Amino acid sequence: MRISELIENFGIFTTNEEGKLLKKLDNPIHLNSFSDREQVVIENMVRKGLVIKIGQSNPIIIANEL
Repeated sequence: MRISELIENFGIFTTNEEGKLLKKLDNPIHLNSFSDREQVVIENMVRKGLVIKIGQSNPIIIANEL
């Protein structure tokens, strides 16, 4: 099996909650504008590579183009 055959159908598992948040992230939004629960979910999405966090004190969250 070639690597190109494996990568062709590559997908990242997302929960329903992550999917709803990804739909909200069509524009850059400050992390502090989300609830505590949403911030935890967003941090998990950063680890998965679904979103990008820019900044340290008041980071901006941007959906990653996959």
